[in-house]
Amino acid sequence: MTRAGFVSLAGRPNVGKSTFLNRLVGEKVAIVSGRPQTTRRAIRGIATGDEWQLVLVDLPGVQRPRDPLTERMQRRMERELADSDAALLVLSGEQGVGPGDRFIARAIAGSRLPAAIAVNKADLLARGRTAAALEAAAELGLDGEIFPISARTGAGVPELLEGLIALLPEGPFLYPAGDRTDLPTRVRIAELIREQVLARTRDELPHAVEVEVDEVAERDDGLLVIEARVWAETESQKAILIGATGRMVKAVGTAARQEIEALTGQRVHLDLSVRVRRGWRGDDALLDRLGIE
Repeated sequence: MTRAGFVSLAGRPNVGKSTFLNRLVGEKVAIVSGRPQTTRRAIRGIATGDEWQLVLVDLPGVQRPRDPLTERMQRRMERELADSDAALLVLSGEQGVGPGDRFIARAIAGSRLPAAIAVNKADLLARGRTAAALEAAAELGLDGEIFPISARTGAGVPELLEGLIALLPEGPFLYPAGDRTDLPTRVRIAELIREQVLARTRDELPHAVEVEVDEVAERDDGLLVIEARVWAETESQKAILIGATGRMVKAVGTAARQEIEALTGQRVHLDLSVRVRRGWRGDDALLDRLGIE
């Protein structure tokens, strides 16, 4: 009998959830950044073996809602957790356990889901610090096994995978065995562009930026032509995103094009523009169109 189910990945920003998800799936499904709010949608990655299928859901970051965008993120986190078969709390061994970790642990405990804890970034810790991190994880009170891992190097990941498979219910596969995610291609492309913006901006700007893909068309010669817009909230943010003589938007576009070509296996022409839409984080119609439910 096969095992299959949804496993929610929960954790504070920059603990390595997206890196872990991508490693387990075997390709880049979730963008990676140390910025809060990097994961705005519930990103599903699908890992399949001979007798098991894990559908890993990288949850939006847990936070106090302060606008319609973060309210949607919080509701999505709660909904995905309620609909999952198991949960994995990802901690950073390097950062230690903080109030945010304890809040998430309580939410998982309240869901009554089978759970496990991954203490990530163990490769950066001396043996004594690893033991202390595992002890702090045990004090969170979650009834589940604790695994020291490195999502970056893969150390400890096979053992964690076995632990997660054991938490799954028996049942048929939920997706075809070759699938890696259920995210639409347009959303994946938009996320890859946003990742490059996050890598080059700071302060409030990463929170104020979203990307929308308007058109994806394949020419007769196989070239993929993509038109996309980067939304900012103010003219000053737009100016930063464009940069002096257009250097910023060109750098974002060049790096994003390389990522998109790696994703699609095709040559890509990316037409990237920057637009201002004041208060887009409170615009329900735009949030609906962007797929941020």
